[in-house]
Amino acid sequence: MDADRRFAMAPFAAPGIACVVAGGLVAAATAPAPSTHGSWAAAYLVLVAGVAQVALGWGQAALAPRPPARGRVLAQAGTWNLGNAAVLIGTLTGVLTLVDLGGVVLVAGLALLADAVRGGVRHGAQSRRWQLYGFRLLVVVLLVSVPTGLVLARIGPN
Repeated sequence: MDADRRFAMAPFAAPGIACVVAGGLVAAATAPAPSTHGSWAAAYLVLVAGVAQVALGWGQAALAPRPPARGRVLAQAGTWNLGNAAVLIGTLTGVLTLVDLGGVVLVAGLALLADAVRGGVRHGAQSRRWQLYGFRLLVVVLLVSVPTGLVLARIGPN
């Protein structure tokens, strides 16, 4: 992977790994007195803010037909992390407007990421084609999860 593609992944990898570690710490800290919000926050940090972020960063870095511009990469990573922070803070404080705003920002980030791989791997190796399908599937799953999460934020325990 060349330097431009490594840069395209770095703004996702570092915060994504940090979120996985933070999720583990939240799980450990809340284990003696489990709560719905503590369990949710740990899972969200690990799965969405962490693992999904690393996968999205790797996917667009490896599968885009050409390395995305640095400003675009920073916009992608910024929207993803800002959206996740808003969802986390809004959920934990019960401020549903902040949760909604975070959801909108996450959708914008996903749109930027999906656009980055548009046209990628048309005539590439079959394994790359399946990786592109997997990346697109991850984006779709996350896009479906955002409105689902917004609804659950309103009906779940607060």
